[in-house]
Amino acid sequence: MRAFVFTDKALSRHAGQFVWLSIDTEKAQNASFVKKYPIRAWPSFYVIDPNKETIALRWVGGATVSQLEKIFADGIRAARGKPKGADEALARADLLYGAGKYAEAAPAYREALRLMPRDAPQYARAAESLLFCLQSTDQHSECVRLARESLPRLRQTASAANLAGSGLDCALALPAAAPGRAEAIAALESEASAVIADRKLALAADNRSALYGSLVSAREDAKDEEGSRRIARDWVAYLDGEAARVASAEQRTALDPNRLNAYRAAGEIEKAVPMLAQSEKDFPDDYNPPARLAYVYLHLKRYDEALAASDRALSLVYGPRKIRVFSTLADIHKAKGDTEAAKKTLEDALAYAESLPPGQRSDSAIASLKKRLETLTAPGAGS
Repeated sequence: MRAFVFTDKALSRHAGQFVWLSIDTEKAQNASFVKKYPIRAWPSFYVIDPNKETIALRWVGGATVSQLEKIFADGIRAARGKPKGADEALARADLLYGAGKYAEAAPAYREALRLMPRDAPQYARAAESLLFCLQSTDQHSECVRLARESLPRLRQTASAANLAGSGLDCALALPAAAPGRAEAIAALESEASAVIADRKLALAADNRSALYGSLVSAREDAKDEEGSRRIARDWVAYLDGEAARVASAEQRTALDPNRLNAYRAAGEIEKAVPMLAQSEKDFPDDYNPPARLAYVYLHLKRYDEALAASDRALSLVYGPRKIRVFSTLADIHKAKGDTEAAKKTLEDALAYAESLPPGQRSDSAIASLKKRLETLTAPGAGS
């Protein structure tokens, strides 16, 4: 978003409508903000009511300029207005969604959608927000139903990507014996493929890339190895083409995580090495390129290079993301057969995780580290 969308000159006309703020959730000085306004997915965009200091509207994921402008308009309406009818139900849903109360927000969004005219401009945003609520609360059948009901109305819009991709992910998450599972997967695979094929549809590269990932998962679920690799190769070709057309190193590096996922899915993870090495050269103060290199070298069994890249990442990383770098380092030591070093790394990670301030401290991350330590130190674990 920062590299591709917020640089668009069309957004300059909104500069006087908001006090713009970008929050690095990894920095300790921002922990109090994160505690007050929890971030559960990245990227997240908030419109905050300055009088009440509450979230008037929240959007999760990427967006095109057109989508972003609609979010701005809805945010202003939510913060300033006294809504009635469908707008009132939508405002209530947005408040619950902004607070991360997805189970409570879902019925409010359903009520808002029921009351909305079929051509309401807020329909797409409400449907996508409800979809995220359902997926986040493991209501996979309802998620699939909503995606399939909404797609005919939104098929020619940017929202089609989220509906097809998230709907397909929910269908794949259904139990194997669930009635209608295979038919739902097939239908949503077709929808996702159509969105990918429509190059006239204005989509962020992240959103189109996510669709490729969902299609790969669907072919893996079907035990179709050749089909999975074919889609993954198309995914690689698409992202490599996007990287070749970018206007800056920042835009190219922004594609790194998607390209890494595509290379891994295609069985070509070694192609990520020169890409990440270039990103590290271009942005020597960014921990992400060496952290990703450590992961790649680990999978290539180039352990000494993995350790060196991990050390570089650890010297730069801060906040909760440091736990992830520690975790990869522990995996490298374990792969080398150095159980003691892996144990020491996990102990360091646990101590660091427990030292983080409220807003950054994660009980689930701490529990996960403790479980890994228990597994590593169990009798016979190092043999």
